[in-house]
Amino acid sequence: MGDDRRPRVPRPARPSRPAPPSARGEAAGSGARAGTAVDEATRGPARTAGSRAPVAPTAETDDMARAWRRGADRTRRAPGTPRRAGGTATTAANPAGASSPAEAGEDVGRLRGLARAARARLPWLSRPRGGDDEPRDSASARFQARLRERAAQQRRLSAVVWLRRAGYLAAALLAVWVVLYSPVFGLRADRVELEGAGAVVDRAGVDQVVAAHAGTSLALLDTRAMVDELTQVKGVRDVEIARVWPSGLLLAITAREPVAAVPEDGGGYALLDAEAVHVGAAEQAPEDLPVVKVPVGEDHVRVLTAVLGVVNQLPVELRERVQDIRATTEDAVEFQLREGPRVEWGSAEDSALKAQVLGILLQTGDAEDAAPIEVIDVSAPTLPTVKHA
Repeated sequence: MGDDRRPRVPRPARPSRPAPPSARGEAAGSGARAGTAVDEATRGPARTAGSRAPVAPTAETDDMARAWRRGADRTRRAPGTPRRAGGTATTAANPAGASSPAEAGEDVGRLRGLARAARARLPWLSRPRGGDDEPRDSASARFQARLRERAAQQRRLSAVVWLRRAGYLAAALLAVWVVLYSPVFGLRADRVELEGAGAVVDRAGVDQVVAAHAGTSLALLDTRAMVDELTQVKGVRDVEIARVWPSGLLLAITAREPVAAVPEDGGGYALLDAEAVHVGAAEQAPEDLPVVKVPVGEDHVRVLTAVLGVVNQLPVELRERVQDIRATTEDAVEFQLREGPRVEWGSAEDSALKAQVLGILLQTGDAEDAAPIEVIDVSAPTLPTVKHA
């Protein structure tokens, strides 16, 4: 059967011609596989246009297509050719236009070479068939990486926020410790200043009270309790405390000024203020203080209070002229002026008016042509009486 085939001389490649309708069937063997690669090379850009730029047809791809079509025509069986038992077509006779095996093998080799060249020029042809999913896998990987990066960034921001809050809390605790418990704001005795402390104030007693509170933070210092302690000191009538940061105090003391001297049984004089509080002692009666000749004791407290009330109501200039003051009852107060008359004052009521009337009468008695005055009675200030010597 092989003797009736005519030998064919290889000829140069002919211009491309369309394949007959009968040749649009299934390609066999390696020629069909090579044609599939060439077809993917020409159609691949259109199928993956979302990720690759389209490839323009060239002379090389045209040659690949022509060779594939020509090989497919030569490997298809002629109409009416019987099949083998295994399903492979056998050629009983070489029909007209069929090529020799040598020419078919040469075409197959040419197709394989063109396929290798196409894969070298278009690398995406050599990827496996599942390569079309790679863009989606790559996008998913990038999305997952972006999510991981965002989660890491969120964790870093949370850590920064918590570190900042911890820093604020530590700073607040440190500030509280410095203000309340550190020695920076603790009271120092050498930074305490006194104002208004007269000669009658016991400075040693004031220093003792301050020393008891030394080291206490100014923010925790109980100033009311300290005021109560200072008013118990001899000579202190009242006190105002002002904090001087960071560790000092200013004590504005109102001293108990003595207004009278009271003779004591053992000798000497006790100095009393307007509230009959003992504020000091002296061996001799001060020249600017009146001597109160009222017995000291619980039975004479009301009488002594009335006498001191009168002394306190006298003007300063008049008070300095009082030599001694006495009383038998609360309504019978009288005093002797230095180089002047004796004054019968009466009770402590209307002391301001009595002092004003007494001043006018003393000015009249001090006149050169006036007779010396021995007694002035202002117990009834609206009806005063004068007794001349």
